[in-house]
Amino acid sequence: MKRLASERFAGYLFILPNALGFAVFTFLPVLACALLSFAEWDGIRPISDARLVGLSNYVATLGWHRENGALVANDPRFWQSLYNTVYLMGVIPVSIAGSLLLALLMSSALRGVTVYRAIYFLPVVVPFVAVCLLWKWILNPDYGLINATLALLGIRGPAWLESVAWAKPGLMLMSLWIAVGGYNCVLYLAGLQNIPEELYEAAELDGANWWQRLRHVTWPQLAPTTFFILTMALISGFQGGFTQAYLMTRGGPVGSTTTITYYIFHQAFEVFRMGRAASIAGVLFVLVFGATLLNWRYWREARTVVS
Repeated sequence: MKRLASERFAGYLFILPNALGFAVFTFLPVLACALLSFAEWDGIRPISDARLVGLSNYVATLGWHRENGALVANDPRFWQSLYNTVYLMGVIPVSIAGSLLLALLMSSALRGVTVYRAIYFLPVVVPFVAVCLLWKWILNPDYGLINATLALLGIRGPAWLESVAWAKPGLMLMSLWIAVGGYNCVLYLAGLQNIPEELYEAAELDGANWWQRLRHVTWPQLAPTTFFILTMALISGFQGGFTQAYLMTRGGPVGSTTTITYYIFHQAFEVFRMGRAASIAGVLFVLVFGATLLNWRYWREARTVVS
């Protein structure tokens, strides 16, 4: 009994540093943000001067009102930032498909495949600020690499980051370049190596071609990996976009690249509405949590149907 208590105490000592770090740097800030979302504070005056306003911040963010007979959002810029965020997440299915295809290529017996794996993983290793500055040059309408290449083909390239219509597609190109050869590809490579070779041999004996083996063997076996990649991509998609917007577009042109995270920054540190920023962060938490639950529920239902 004493030995069991001693081992339990030792276990608590081992997890104590991590528990303290979680409490100080995660739990307490989240709790403070939740409380601040019900208050009005500019972030400059002492916190004791904060004034409780109840649900006013959430009403100002999510509410609607009638204006000249039409229904108008209390905060149109929030809804625009939400639209921009979801729009930019449209690259997720393409990046997942590209990562799977690249993993299939790099799992084959190619000469120098190790070098290719390192090259395709480089965008993740390079600091993200440097990547943003690099792509700001690539997407430059006057001397950028993409428009220069299009000019050689006799095509006039778009204004990219200076155009409302092309700013988001430009950022999506950069995201695709980063994501295809990044962690998703590594996860798919690991998943491919864990598929039993006997399944492919049995499929070949049954006369299955490459596509049929991919559809009926590879894809089902990679379902847990795909579920994890999709879940993390959804979370990153809702929480991402700040660095690109801050360094490359400042949320423009005309707010076309303002994501939710950048809008939180704008409310907190540019117009000093900490309560409003905290309420938007609360909405973002609900969106991320809801998307994760929906994805988990769909995964469970899909597994039930397959089994």
